[in-house]
Amino acid sequence: MSQVQLETPTIDWQAVRAQFPNLQVEVHGKPLIYFDNAATAQRPQAVIDAVNHYYTRINANVHRGVHQLSVQATEAMEEAREALRRFINARSTRETVFVRGTTEAINLVANSFVRPRLKPGDEIVISHMEHHANIVPWQLLCEQTGAVLRVAPVLADGSLDMEALAALLDSGRVQFCAVVHVSNSLGTINPVAEIIDMAHARDIPVLLDGAQAVPHEKVDVQTLDCDFYCFSGHKMYGPTGIGVLYGKEAHLEAMPPWQGGGEMIATVSFEKTTYAELPMKFEAGTPHIAGAIGMKAAVAFMESIGVEHMARREAELLDYANRTVASLPGFRTIGSAPHKAAVLSFVLEDIHPHDVGTILDHFGIAIRTGHHCTMPILKHFGVPGTARASFACYNTEAEIDRLAEGLERAREMFL
Repeated sequence: MSQVQLETPTIDWQAVRAQFPNLQVEVHGKPLIYFDNAATAQRPQAVIDAVNHYYTRINANVHRGVHQLSVQATEAMEEAREALRRFINARSTRETVFVRGTTEAINLVANSFVRPRLKPGDEIVISHMEHHANIVPWQLLCEQTGAVLRVAPVLADGSLDMEALAALLDSGRVQFCAVVHVSNSLGTINPVAEIIDMAHARDIPVLLDGAQAVPHEKVDVQTLDCDFYCFSGHKMYGPTGIGVLYGKEAHLEAMPPWQGGGEMIATVSFEKTTYAELPMKFEAGTPHIAGAIGMKAAVAFMESIGVEHMARREAELLDYANRTVASLPGFRTIGSAPHKAAVLSFVLEDIHPHDVGTILDHFGIAIRTGHHCTMPILKHFGVPGTARASFACYNTEAEIDRLAEGLERAREMFL
């Protein structure tokens, strides 16, 4: 019997784009071209409306009141938790902890899970391409415990050196491994399933920084079998200041609270405090209720299109950029791994990235310039910073043509 080939649905990307009000604004009298999506994505109207509805119709604190607004707010927040559990395929909402973002999630794991496991001479393994959020917490922990930070190198194209990583994991002293799923400055998509298998074969738990992955590919934490996975709302079309830490329930259950206060308690006396059940044990204080509700709306937006279709569209845009912008004289791409997200990090010969960004801004084109919170990897490539154009599904080929024109003007001004 022959298999039926399912056709890829036709998606009206202009209609998708029309859902984002900030894409209709002008900058310096020019229509905005927004290529800074790896830093933060724009918000669709549905997310803005969801946050607005919370503040204007059901604004109240959660889990504490018996009055109607508090009940509604609690229901809305827990519905958001369930939506996010389903989105990453966690087993239970007990495994989905609301945090301020990826940075807070990594710090929580560092201090509550990893710290108690460490003694002087133990090792933590990360990669050379990590965001500062997945470097500095481990450095602090090593300074405080006498543990040692080991760094897996990258190859010339920006891919992770898997043989070197395996050698580091083989030391017999590694207690934890934390790696980025998708590099924000190179676009490299790491083979995280293979990394997890390698680490688990040596009884080493693994955390994945998924801030750049969740907006661009379907993530299934059960299939990956990672121990921890963290991501931020604002990268995936949701609000700022909210994110999710996924952790295997057995790990979270055994971990002590990281912060103390209201919400995370069961009983309090001056003699002893007992703690709330998961996941509230790690959610001290009033949470970002509106942010959680906004994240639910962002999930609904992404699911209405299909994450796989969004990824396909972004891959088309990256391919187009590589055939247009990347062919300009003096243009050098930083990071050319065979498996990449829609990130084009580059330098123009003899022109500082900040100058490139300033000139493009006057044409209404927003890119990111600098070290992108990844100083070590850019130093490895011998550059102090890059210009970075990062694409989302609402971008267009015509906008990339405008980027090429802006870069040509920059070259004319400086050469």
